[in-house]
Amino acid sequence: MALRIERIPTLGDNYTYLLVCESSGEAAVVDAPEAEPVVKRVDETGARVTKILSTHHHWDHSGANPELAERYGAPVFGHVSDRERIPGFTDGLEEGDSLAVGDCQAHILFIPAHTRGHIAYVFDDDDAVFCGDTLFAGGCGRLFEGDPQMMFDAMRKLGALPGATRVFCGHEYTESNLAYAAHAEPDNAAVAAKLERVRTIRKNAAADWHDATPAEMTVPSTIAEEHETNPFMRAESVDVLGQRRAAKDSF
Repeated sequence: MALRIERIPTLGDNYTYLLVCESSGEAAVVDAPEAEPVVKRVDETGARVTKILSTHHHWDHSGANPELAERYGAPVFGHVSDRERIPGFTDGLEEGDSLAVGDCQAHILFIPAHTRGHIAYVFDDDDAVFCGDTLFAGGCGRLFEGDPQMMFDAMRKLGALPGATRVFCGHEYTESNLAYAAHAEPDNAAVAAKLERVRTIRKNAAADWHDATPAEMTVPSTIAEEHETNPFMRAESVDVLGQRRAAKDSF
C-alpha cells in the first residue's frame, strides 16, 4: 500500500486524517476542525500537503480549512452542493469523480443522510474509505438533513465496498455505538465480542483526547466487521433502520 494514514485526535473525540503518498511525499488532510494538531503532525512527518478534503460541512470537520489552505497553499475539496457551506471551499466533487493524493487515487461516493452534501473518499488500492459522519464503527450518523431512506441507501453503497476496506470515520464513538448494537441485537455474538475488545482498549484512555495514542483508538474498523456488528448496516429495511436510528438518538 502506498498510502500512509496518520490518525490525528482533534477536539474532544474527532478523528482528522493525514494521508501521505509514500512514493511522492504529497499529502492531504481530511476533516480538520483545528489546525494546531495537524500542523504538528505534518511537521513531524515532513509531508507536503497539497489538498484539504472535507466529507461534509459541519464545523467540527471543516473549521480549520481556511487556515490550513493558506498555510500550505492547498485547495479545499467537498461536495459541489456545499460550495457555500464548507469553509475555504474551492473545488467541488460529485459521485464518481476521481481525486489523486500523489500517486494514490480515490473515487467519490455521494452518501447524503447525515447532511445533504456528504461524500466519502474511497482509496481502492489502499483498502480505505474516509466516510466522515455517515458510517461509524458500530453505528451511523444522526439524520440532521436526511431521512432513513437516504441512510439506508448510504449503508448499502458503503456496504458494497470490499470487506477488507478499512473504515476511517469521523469520531471515536465505537464503545457507545456497540453498547446500543448489543441492545438492538442482544443475540449477536460478534457485537458482544467486539464490545468487550473495545472496552478493553478504551478503559485506560487518556483524559485529554489530544493525547490519545494509537493503542487507545478503535478506528479503523472494516466493512466486513460492520456487516457483522453494525445494526444500521445490518438493517433489512428502511423502516428497521429508521426505528433503530430513533432509538439510538435517545439511548
